[in-house]
Amino acid sequence: MTAPADAAVDAVIFDLDGTLVDTAPEFITVVQDMRKRHGLAPLEDTTIRQTVTNGAAALVSLAMDIPLSDPAFENHRQTFLRAYQSSIGEASQVYSGLRELLAILKDKNIPWGVATNKLRLYADPLLTSLAFNPPAGSLVTPSDVVNPKPDPESILLSCRNLGARPEKSVYVGDHLRDIEAGRAAGCRTIAAAYGYLEPGENPAAWGADHLVGSSEELCELLVRIIE
Repeated sequence: MTAPADAAVDAVIFDLDGTLVDTAPEFITVVQDMRKRHGLAPLEDTTIRQTVTNGAAALVSLAMDIPLSDPAFENHRQTFLRAYQSSIGEASQVYSGLRELLAILKDKNIPWGVATNKLRLYADPLLTSLAFNPPAGSLVTPSDVVNPKPDPESILLSCRNLGARPEKSVYVGDHLRDIEAGRAAGCRTIAAAYGYLEPGENPAAWGADHLVGSSEELCELLVRIIE
């Protein structure tokens, strides 16, 4: 599906974790279970949530209280990944209002997609389990590009897949690398300050075109943009 030539927006592209979908509950469960099995005290869920944006390695380090250089790190990482893979989609939730937003995009013939640094091995089953309607017109993961975000390659590939002009597309993300990638691609960018921010992080300093504090605010903004 390609947006009409005179549309205000050709396509809307989302980061995945912390922007389109709250996947933190599944990571929290895996981290807490690993700590319990190894006799470690549970962590505050908020601490785990704030680490999700840094990926599996950071979560394993947090779960086991070990550095990446620890000889046992790789075994723990594989345990973590197996546990996460077996639970994908069980507790993840689409952020409030975004399913309704996607329906509006469909009505306006505006395609949407996902450009993520999450591996396709995990991103594909997550999107399938959430049964988006309409489904994403494009999913771009590190498996599909040479240089993942903050390089713009994944955003530009998403635009090509969706038949969209980058300068007429919107990219939404909850990390500095998302905004850097979107800006470098020539897209309008929206910083999702409701996502997985680390302590002290200031999304207002990322240089995005827009900043939203909730998914509901994101929906309101995007509806205004596409009108």
